[in-house]
Amino acid sequence: MGHAAVTCYDCHVVDKTSRMASQCEGLKGTKTYISPMVSSATCARCHPVEVDQFLKSGHATLASAPVVENEKFLGLMYHNEGGAFFGNEKGSPSNRSPRSTGCQMCHGTQVELGPDNKPINETWPGGVGTRYPDGSVGTCTVCHTRHKFSVEEARKPEACASCHLGPDHPDIEIYEESKHGQIYHAQGENWKWDSAPDAWEPGDYTAPTCAVCHMSGIGELSTTHNVNERLKWDLVHQRSEVRSGARGDGEQGEKLMKKVCANCHGTTHIETQRDMLDNTVDMYNQYWDRAVAMKKELGDKGLLKKDPWKDPFQELMYYLWHHTGRRARHGAAMNGPDYAHWHGFFQMFQVFKDMEDLYETRLKNNKIEELSPVMSTGPL
Repeated sequence: MGHAAVTCYDCHVVDKTSRMASQCEGLKGTKTYISPMVSSATCARCHPVEVDQFLKSGHATLASAPVVENEKFLGLMYHNEGGAFFGNEKGSPSNRSPRSTGCQMCHGTQVELGPDNKPINETWPGGVGTRYPDGSVGTCTVCHTRHKFSVEEARKPEACASCHLGPDHPDIEIYEESKHGQIYHAQGENWKWDSAPDAWEPGDYTAPTCAVCHMSGIGELSTTHNVNERLKWDLVHQRSEVRSGARGDGEQGEKLMKKVCANCHGTTHIETQRDMLDNTVDMYNQYWDRAVAMKKELGDKGLLKKDPWKDPFQELMYYLWHHTGRRARHGAAMNGPDYAHWHGFFQMFQVFKDMEDLYETRLKNNKIEELSPVMSTGPL
């Protein structure tokens, strides 16, 4: 940031009245107050358009909502993962560890402060949707790491890989399997990464990265920090629907993504790829709708356990959605055939058939099996 004449003072010094204002030993007795926490509100002083776009995206309040607001997610972190169910004290350091080391590192959480206005209870640092005590939301350094805040770094797929990976949303693995990722690994070291925003175009690179498709200016499209803008489907939640409301305008998103593709591909190729995704979503939704119908009937007959994590039917249903179902949908969206097939649909039908067996056995015997036949680590 030195080349732009931005100093430590510009980002870390805060007003004495700020809820995040504190003083280190070297500042005590002076009128200078600082905070180690730098939110998107600080970045907005120089980048108001980018921050406004970001705050409308799934990387802001929506990102931290599960960790801060969602009762099921809170139960998962503290009651189950944090061991409260076997007697570990809720709110203790060890009970907080699943949240602080895992969930909040990507999603963010609500920062809590001690008497000296410094963060406590491992609530900082956190991920992209971190909520700060002054009411601001978002951590730009998740993608533009301090203290270079490099546009080149944020354009590379590794910037996204810290969070978009793993058995539930293996996006970086899918990208690396795709032809786009193959070309990046083979040729990327020779690409021009430092072009100005809206001037980074095909020719500077020979295949897209995550940023090219979802954020960067390309062709007639301008750069955006709203990662929802170019998306049609919600591929994350239990049933895929065309995006609407806070999650974006899916119909418009489809048009914008096709414009991205048109910079390198012809109409036939684009339409085929988009049809493949639509068909995959339709297939997944059929599985999910049937699973929901089975669960409802079991619930109406009192054949579901109160604790879903001790109920093999409900545990399998979670994996149908959260692991195998997401992998199939994400694999189709980004041309990762191994994830669409072997890690996706191939495992989906097996999980579904096991659910069918449990469903039919419970109805036949009018009781829940005594022992769970489910491997609790889930399909990997």
